[in-house]
Amino acid sequence: MIKEFRLPDLGEGLTESEIVAWKVAVGDTVTLNQIIAEVETAKAVVELPSPFAGVVAALHEQPGTVVEVGKPIVSFEIEDDGSGGSAPDTGAAKREPNLVGYGAVLEASGRPARRARTFAAPAAASQPAPVAPVRAEPVAPVRAAEPVESKPAETGLAASAPGERPRSTPPVRKLAKDLSVDLEAVTGTGEHGLITRDDVLNFVGGGDLPAEQGLGAQELAGAPAAAPATGRVPAGGERETRTPIKGVRKFTAAAMVASAFTAPHVTEFLTVDVTPTMELLARLKASRAFAGYKLTPLTLVSKAVLIALRNHPTLNARWDEANQEIVQFNYVNLGIAAATPRGLTVPNIKDADRMSLMELSSALTELTDTARAGKTGPEALSGGTISITNIGVFGIDAGTPILNPGEAAILALGAVRKMPWEYQDEVALRQVMTLSLSFDHRLVDGEQGSRFLQDLGAVLADPGMVLAMV
Repeated sequence: MIKEFRLPDLGEGLTESEIVAWKVAVGDTVTLNQIIAEVETAKAVVELPSPFAGVVAALHEQPGTVVEVGKPIVSFEIEDDGSGGSAPDTGAAKREPNLVGYGAVLEASGRPARRARTFAAPAAASQPAPVAPVRAEPVAPVRAAEPVESKPAETGLAASAPGERPRSTPPVRKLAKDLSVDLEAVTGTGEHGLITRDDVLNFVGGGDLPAEQGLGAQELAGAPAAAPATGRVPAGGERETRTPIKGVRKFTAAAMVASAFTAPHVTEFLTVDVTPTMELLARLKASRAFAGYKLTPLTLVSKAVLIALRNHPTLNARWDEANQEIVQFNYVNLGIAAATPRGLTVPNIKDADRMSLMELSSALTELTDTARAGKTGPEALSGGTISITNIGVFGIDAGTPILNPGEAAILALGAVRKMPWEYQDEVALRQVMTLSLSFDHRLVDGEQGSRFLQDLGAVLADPGMVLAMV
């Protein structure tokens, strides 16, 4: 008998994945939980195990194809268990017992029908604000009521009547939530007024925004700048190159736009004489106790951040808009921005505040090696509480980093440079670094952010200050 395997939800409500590579071919015999493919979600590359033991009968999608969750991707020919391919009808969806999180097997075909929901009409038909201050929450698909002059066989959706919830699909509602877009403010251009993905992106990217906001959204989303009209044509004759926005780049763009238009960013700068920290780093590298450990300025700055947070917990928090609460974390999952061939990712070290310097060094090394290899799992990319980005490795002195969504602060490390500096009432050649701290002004007042940055700088300027802060 033939069994179809549909693309599962690989975590956190992801709605689609890209087939990166098949590890099997038609005619291959596979065993249960054998890796059959690599797929790229919005966050990471994930290995996909087989839910069946049998022979590969067909591969429905080619590498490079973006597939929606629930779509068939591979068919298997398996031995008939004597039930004729049917199971007792219990009224509930069947589940595969061997793969946790794969959910129900979708036996029915077609899109589920929807039922119209009615709501009280607004008192005045005023024009909604371009960007809603409250995140749009996703709504569950519902069954359709009596169809009125619609074509459910073609679209499964009817036009929105006055007072009804805007018509859209679950992936589009998820996108709207990520971008903090109120679907009530978006005009649907799809069939029967359906709100499409392009409608939401156009709304954020300038379609319904003032020109100033629209330009900012496009830049944050990674849109390429217009090339100057030089008349030069690259080899091959084409004047421009287009690359599909997908995978990590797509997720990063959506997250950064959502962060920039939701959290009021403030960035402060502090230039510090880190000569004592660099001297300590040299001593640690030469120490037998740290033999085999990879120590860098990032290692010591990360430890200093964890120490400074003990006196400034407001920077280790989250703004919960839905519940109107400030969530204070009593642990630190330290995010480290990592440039990978697939784009920027921010994996985090769980419970970093409980680690010794040696443990933190090992965790940082493992995190960066895994990220560069493109093997970071989804669990390492979620749950961060505060982040660090090291722009100094590119020779950059300072910047204004955008907050990782759901976090109150992010610190950018500048390059360590030798430059003239006041030292003991004289001018001397010292090693200097600029720290750039961006924080969410809803959560962190200017005084709190400034004092955290001041304490962090004090530790780096004199590591002995740790004794006074612990």
